Order: sequence, then C-alpha cells, then structure tokens
Amino acid sequence: MPNTVIVGAQWGDEGKGKIVDMLSQESDVIVRFQGGNNAGHTICVQGKQTILHLIPSGILNPRALCCIGNGVVLDPEVFLAELDDLNAQGISVSSDRLSISPKTHLIMPYHRLLDACRESLRTDKIGTTGRGIGPCYEDKAARVGVRAQDLEDLSLLKAKIAHALTEKNILFTNLYGKEAISPDAVYEALVPIARRLVPYIRDIETVICDARARGASVLFEGAQGVHLDIDHGTYPFVTSSNTVASNAATGSGVGPNTFSAIIGIVKAYTTRVGEGPFPTELKDKDGDTLQKQGREFGATTGRKRRCGWLDMVILRESARLNGLTAIALTKLDVLRGFPVLPLCTAYQANGRIVDYPPSEGLAECVPVYENCPGFDEDISGCTRWEDLPQTVRQYVTRIEEIAGVPVKYISVGANRDQTIVR
Repeated sequence: MPNTVIVGAQWGDEGKGKIVDMLSQESDVIVRFQGGNNAGHTICVQGKQTILHLIPSGILNPRALCCIGNGVVLDPEVFLAELDDLNAQGISVSSDRLSISPKTHLIMPYHRLLDACRESLRTDKIGTTGRGIGPCYEDKAARVGVRAQDLEDLSLLKAKIAHALTEKNILFTNLYGKEAISPDAVYEALVPIARRLVPYIRDIETVICDARARGASVLFEGAQGVHLDIDHGTYPFVTSSNTVASNAATGSGVGPNTFSAIIGIVKAYTTRVGEGPFPTELKDKDGDTLQKQGREFGATTGRKRRCGWLDMVILRESARLNGLTAIALTKLDVLRGFPVLPLCTAYQANGRIVDYPPSEGLAECVPVYENCPGFDEDISGCTRWEDLPQTVRQYVTRIEEIAGVPVKYISVGANRDQTIVR
C-alpha cells in the first residue's frame, strides 16, 4: 500500500469514512490532516455502524497508528466523548495508538458561541455547523489561538485564554448582546480535560518520518470535500480550511514528495448539505428518491442533504486541483431503479457552453446532460467488475472517460466488504 491521500471530490459526504476504513486495513499509519468535528465519517462493519468526527477512521484497524495533524482544529470535549464511546465498544484508543500533534489548535467554548452569534445575525446564511470551526481557524491566523501543547503548561494556558477573550468579550457584550465570558471559568473547565488529553500529545511528524523510514505505509485522511475548500471551493459557501490534497503535506508536517497516490472519493450522484450553488440539484421526485434511497442525512448535523445527478464538471475540476490518480466511486447501488442516469458534462452560462465551474455565477449555470441507461438489478452482492450489469459498467466507464481518471474502487453497499477493487 503506497503513501496515499484520500480527499472528497465533491461537496463532502462522499463516503470517505468507508474507503479510509477499508484502505486502513493495509496501512500502518492513518493521519487526519484538516477540518474539525464539522465532518462526520460513517463506517459500517458487519452491520455495525460507527460515526467518527475527529478520530481518524483507521482507528478500527487494531494494528494501525492514528494521528491528528496540526491542520486539524480539535474540540477537546468532542474528542474525549469519542474516546469514551469507542472504549465502550471495546475499541482500543490508548495513547499508544492515537496521537495529537502539539501544534493542533483547540476549539474553545467562546469559538462555538461566536460561530452561533454570527450565523444568527446573517441574512444570507452560510450553513455553518456552529461547531466553532471558523472562529478557531481565525484565532490561528491571528496568532491568538490555543494549541494542544499549551495544555502542558497551565499558567501559559490561562494567560492565552484571557488574551483571546479580551477582544471577543467586547464583541459578545457590545455587538451580540451576550454576557462576557469569564476567562477563569473557561480555564477551570479545561484543566481536568487537559489532564486526560496531554498523554495523547506527540510529535506526529516524527511518527510519520519513522514509519516511512521503515517502509511502512501512511494514509492521509481529509474531511469535507474539494469544493468546500476555503480557496478553491464555492466561496463563501465553503469550510474554513484547505480540503485539497496538497494540504495533506501542510496539515501533517511532511513534504509533498511523501505521496505516491491521491484517491478522490466520488458519490455516484451529487449531494450537498447547507447553502451554496448546486447546478445539478433535483427539486423533484427524482431528488426525493435519491435522498430516500441513499439515506442522505448529515452524519454531523442530521440535516437532509440536497441531491442531484453526478456533476462531471465539478469532478473534472477536482481531478485537476488534486492530481487524482484514482477514483473510489461510492453508493452506486443507490441508483438502482432509475431508467436513465444523466451525467452533467458541461454548463450553459451566459449564452455559452463551458466545461469548467466559473468562480462567479455558478448558481446561474444550467447543466448540460448526457444520458446513460439506468439499471434495475440489485448490485449489492457483486464482488467483481464482471459481475456488474453492462449498463452499470457503461456508466462507470463513461465517468472514467470524462474525468480522465480510472475508477479503481466501486462501492455497492455500506459494509466494508461491499467494495469491488479493479
């Protein structure tokens, strides 16, 4: 198994958790390199479902080391709740198996409150999860953030909290009509959490370097999707971090020559949670059918996902932005029963046809479709490429042709073993 980066190639919710879980069975180290608990990765093994928000999906491989990189923003309370939940399931999450970079920034209670206050006042909603992700990344850029390593020096931790709240309390009281937050109260609540978290803090750059030196394989796990990238996504309806594959280097402290494969996870149709442009969105019976058959609810928020046909314009852009070497196509089984499977190959924009997503005006773009024949067969039990009906193979092959990237993995069900490897 080469050193591999996994990214979502659409707007998130592509099924990264399942693919990372599957590939982690062949990997020695799994690294989460960006995002926070605004992402939810759902894993199903032998009918048992596990939902993770911060801990890497490879934790279900008992032989693997799991790392949370410096590019992640970590909510200590959510992290410990996940630890407790996994421990209750009999899954080992000791500090021998799980590490947090000392450079990882921590989401504080005031980040969550600031997130909620801002969204409540917006007339043009962004659709934030309210988890404090954006405000935490802001503090990181403003150099007033609290990092995991600060938990090891309580006097420094207390001073940093007080400093961060100096400006924020002015916002809370004068702009948002809230009471000021007590720095001492935040500090006192964090002290017992710090005691539990400190054993997990470890220089993960060294972990990865040592793994590479001994010939071990490393899997880099992203969150959200490429088109939610803060720079390259559908701004301003984006997340607060870089979700593209190149950030795997920055977000985990390795050089870009580390990576030998970049796999884009692609849902066989398209979904989006929250606000933002979505050219192929279906607001009709077909959209409702996709939503119901695909059980399209956000793993983090529980919100119903918007559904539409597969947007190849978006996928081509993902292939370009990330240098994809392979595609993992998920939820292909959900398309059963549709007589025709449209693929969006271009947009009509301002009276002309374009084959790329414009940086402005995407919401006004009209999709141009190419129709592929649908299928009625149950493919959930297929284990080989040859087992798939001809019409299904035709659909997959056309995706490869348009994207210019081979489809190596095909998911035909939620369980780990319901995956065809070509």
